[in-house]
Amino acid sequence: MAQECSVFGVFRDRDQAAQAVRRLEGAQFTEREVSLVARDDAAGGTRRDPVHDGTAWGAGVGGAAGLLAGLGALAIPGIGPIVAAGPIAAALTGVGAGGLAGGLMDWGIPAEAGHRLEADVKRGEAVVLVRCDSGRAREAERALRDSGAHDVEVHGERGR
Repeated sequence: MAQECSVFGVFRDRDQAAQAVRRLEGAQFTEREVSLVARDDAAGGTRRDPVHDGTAWGAGVGGAAGLLAGLGALAIPGIGPIVAAGPIAAALTGVGAGGLAGGLMDWGIPAEAGHRLEADVKRGEAVVLVRCDSGRAREAERALRDSGAHDVEVHGERGR
């Protein structure tokens, strides 16, 4: 029986991450497997262009990649407003003091890697996460790398 794994890739921006999501969708990964987390720079009111608004961006990505149709806005301690889509959005709701890193630990991502991802998102980078069985982990890893992720890791589910 295959073990569940978490695979993540870090992208310089949300548009590059959206390309990765489209690639994953083409590889038959489902909306229950693929998530995205990115800082919502528009939430602070610094941008007025709706093209840069996290929700408008998510709707555009959702139209092109049905995997992210359920994009939502959250506030994460230590980061501020983010947009999240996929199963990770529910996991991050109400994470409190644990922040993004704490929410990712439930996905089998070690605290050290979670803190790095939290810092990446805080800097404005986007993270695409894939939660799949170990038999497809390398396929997800390859799709993220081929889409331009500069940091890709695979982690087994903690405690199993």
